[in-house]
Amino acid sequence: MFTNLTTTPVTRRQLLLGGATLGAAGLLSACVGSPRQQGGSGASGGTGTVTLQSSIQDADPKAALEALVAGYTGAKVTLNSVATEQFRAQLTNYLRSSNPPDVLTWYAGSVARAYAAEGLLLDVSPLWKGDGACAGYSDALRNLSTDADGKQIFVPQNYYWWSVFYKKSAFQEWGVQPPTTWDEFHALCENLSGQGVAPLANGIGSTPWMASGWFDYLDLRINGAQYHRELLAGEHSFTDPQVVDVMEEYRRLIPYFDRNMASYSAQEAATPVAQNQVAMYLVGAFATGYFPEDQREDLDFFSVPVINDSVPTAEEAPTDGFFAAARTDNPEGALDLLSYLVSPEAQQQYIEASKSSNLPTSPDVDTSSFSPLVQKGIQLLNETQEITQFFNRDSSDALQATADTALTRFLAQPDDLRSILEEWQRAAEGVFSS
Repeated sequence: MFTNLTTTPVTRRQLLLGGATLGAAGLLSACVGSPRQQGGSGASGGTGTVTLQSSIQDADPKAALEALVAGYTGAKVTLNSVATEQFRAQLTNYLRSSNPPDVLTWYAGSVARAYAAEGLLLDVSPLWKGDGACAGYSDALRNLSTDADGKQIFVPQNYYWWSVFYKKSAFQEWGVQPPTTWDEFHALCENLSGQGVAPLANGIGSTPWMASGWFDYLDLRINGAQYHRELLAGEHSFTDPQVVDVMEEYRRLIPYFDRNMASYSAQEAATPVAQNQVAMYLVGAFATGYFPEDQREDLDFFSVPVINDSVPTAEEAPTDGFFAAARTDNPEGALDLLSYLVSPEAQQQYIEASKSSNLPTSPDVDTSSFSPLVQKGIQLLNETQEITQFFNRDSSDALQATADTALTRFLAQPDDLRSILEEWQRAAEGVFSS
């Protein structure tokens, strides 16, 4: 049911590539027909040939994308499937080529904006206007897909949410309720501790990036999404007073964590929650698949409560989709294919066929047969003012490594905060100068 403990490091990407499809059958149950054959991009329609370069390698999502492409009746599409890490290594070369792929799979955030700043991404703003495929998307998704010049350069297809997950039956057994304020959250942790229950799960052993989950949320709740993005872009220092405030709040949580968290991976950390030994777990929705199937309907979640009323609401929602190369010789075909791929019908078919626990980005997807947990996740993301993703997606894998070192050391030695932040900043400067 659960894997054995391991000390082999597992990257966030490796875990999600293998785990994003877990537990999907219990989360999504709708049956769908074929998606519409043409997009509503406002382009003149697909002509010629369009190349779609895909990094999707997990079997079910890969097959789902292949089925979508096969159902497209616009331009002829050449689908190239490339191993994820090879795709990552070659992505810059693809976009800078004189004959680049027209459309590429990837994710929103800092990487897309950096390519847009180099003039390498096609302006897909037409899809976000009028009757374009993305025109009805949330403002949070629009902001996530917009470059520094105000142009949309990304087309989101699916995403998933992070929150504090718990078992309803366990909360009932312990006589507690989900908190609605930060003070109530701390009171809940104190209550659970008094009952001999560890309040917070985490798995930072072979998946040290899990320590970034609480860092991200505390920064979002204390300093806001704008500061958080700027910090991860190198515009602020990790020794700033604002970061110290975040870490001091993080320090308050340390007594509440499962004392075995450094021995667990992200997946293994769900075991004591499933066994009612630990109460809550800040994690992505992919973790629903880590629980026994007969417990999944018992799962619920709440968002990390507001800490600073003056900052806009924000949620972590890693977002996958597509962008197009600015040097494409078929921009109309690229826009039409993009419009088709993110149409409500195509999104629902893709999510169903990929057996994914991810959410559709289009508000027009019929979610009536989705589980209550998924519908609640959709509502959470539709109502938030800002969407960020996760530390490495809003920065880089190289900066994530610096966070892994700093935050795991902090959790073990919180009294060394000053030296930890100084070392973190030096390491970050090395990343940004490389």
